[in-house]
Amino acid sequence: MNVISKPEQISSPSSVVADGRTISATLASFAASFDLEKAPRQVIERAKLHILDCFGIALASTTFEFGQRAANALRGLAGEGGYPVIGFNMALPVRDQALLNGTLIHGLDFDDTHTDGVIHASASALAAAFAQGLRYEVSGADMMAAYLIGVEVSARIGAAAQGGFHTRGYHPTGLVGVFGAALSASKLGHLTAKQMEDAQGIALSQSSGNLEFLSDGAWTKRMHPGWAATSAITAAALAKEGFKGPSQTYEGRYGLFNLYLGQENSANLAMCTEGLGEVWELENVGFKPYPACHFNHAFADATLALMNQGLSADNVASVTAYIHPTQAAVVCEPLDQKRRPQNAYDAQFSIPYIVATSLTRGRFTLDELDSDAINDERALAIAANVDWQDDPETAFPRYYSGKLVARTKDGRTLEHRERVNRGSDANPLSADDITEKFWANATRAVSRSKAQTVYDEVMNLDSAEDVWPLARALSLAG
Repeated sequence: MNVISKPEQISSPSSVVADGRTISATLASFAASFDLEKAPRQVIERAKLHILDCFGIALASTTFEFGQRAANALRGLAGEGGYPVIGFNMALPVRDQALLNGTLIHGLDFDDTHTDGVIHASASALAAAFAQGLRYEVSGADMMAAYLIGVEVSARIGAAAQGGFHTRGYHPTGLVGVFGAALSASKLGHLTAKQMEDAQGIALSQSSGNLEFLSDGAWTKRMHPGWAATSAITAAALAKEGFKGPSQTYEGRYGLFNLYLGQENSANLAMCTEGLGEVWELENVGFKPYPACHFNHAFADATLALMNQGLSADNVASVTAYIHPTQAAVVCEPLDQKRRPQNAYDAQFSIPYIVATSLTRGRFTLDELDSDAINDERALAIAANVDWQDDPETAFPRYYSGKLVARTKDGRTLEHRERVNRGSDANPLSADDITEKFWANATRAVSRSKAQTVYDEVMNLDSAEDVWPLARALSLAG
C-alpha cells in the first residue's frame, strides 16, 4: 500500500501549530519548562488518585497467571537489577522494570481511559516516570510532573486521530503512549528541549500496538503500555547522547498520522498541542468501575438498571445492545466468539458476556473473570441471545454510551440507556469510590497494612523527597 501524504490537510488552519513550529518542538518546549507548581491543585490531587488506582490494579495483576508469567520471563531474560517491581520479591534493570510494571498496570483492563483519545492514558506515562524517577532519584513532585506530561501529551495525540487508529486495527494505547512516555522519561533524564524533540522522533520508530488480540483473547495488548514505557526510556537515553531523530514526528510525510492513518488520514493536528498547560486533559480521563473494556461499561450498568425493572436471568428471552459500529467491532464482533469467550481476556471484550454475567450474578468484578464464571452454562445460554445494532443516538467518541432493549419470556419489552458511561468526566466516580477500588484491588495481593503504606506514600507523593519509599512499599522484597 502506498502511503500518501496530504499537504492540504497538514497546511489547513485546523492542522498546524499556531506559531509555525513542528508539533514535536512545541511539545518538547512544554515538557522542558513544566514543573508541578504550574498545575492547579485540583489536577495534582486528581493525579494522586490516578496513580493510586494504577498501583492498586498492578498489585491485583500479580495474582493472575499473565502477571506471574510476565515476571518469570523478564527475570529469566534480564536477571537481577536494581529497580523493585510492583508486587514481586524481585528487582530488574530499569527498562525491564518499566516493561513489567506497565504490563501489570494495564493487564486487567481496569486502568483509566482518556475518552477522546480512546487510550489508557496513565499506564505508560506512570511506568516510565516511576522507573526514571528511581533511576535519577528525583522528588515525588518531579515524578508527578513527568507523569502529568506523559498523560497530557499522549491524550492529545490520541484525540487528534479522531478514532482513526482503532478503525485501522491499531491499539492507540501502545501506538501513542510511547510519545508521552518519551517526554516523561526525557524530563526526568534532564534532556534539553532539542533533545526531547529527538526523543519523540526516535520513539516514532518504536511506536507499535495492534488489535489482533481480539481474535482469540491473546495477552499481547496487556504489554503495550509497558513496551511503550521501555521504548520511551530507550529513546530518551539515545537522544541525550546526541542520537538524532526526525523532526516532523507527527506531521511528516511518513510521520505518525500519515503513516498509520494512510489515505484516510483526517487527523486534526492542532489538537496535539491545543491548550497545553491551560486545559488539563487529565480531567477528561475516566476511571473504570468495571474490569473490562471501557466500551462495555454502559452495558453493565444498563443490565443492572434493567434488573431493577424486573429483568432476571430466569425471564430474559433476548437482549439487543445499541452501540456505535466502531465500538461494536471491538466488543461485539465476531458475534459467535463474543457469545462464548474462550478465556478471561476474551470475556473482558464481550458485551454478550458482560450482559449475561451481570444478569446472572448481579455484579461484574474481577471474580467474574475466573474460569467458573466464564464456563457458566446458564450465563452462556443468555449470551447466545444477545445481539447488537447501530445506535443513532450514541455519544461516541466523546462518551461510551449504550442502550439495552430486553425482551422477556412473557412478552414484555424493557429498555434502558446510559447516556454517559460512569467514571467519565460527566459522570465521575467519587474519591471514595476510587479509594475503595484501590483497597479491593491491592488487598487481593497484599495485607491491608501494606496497602495502607502504599496509600500513604501516594497521597503524600507531591511532598516526598524521593520516590524510593514508594518503591519499597510496592515491592514484596525485604
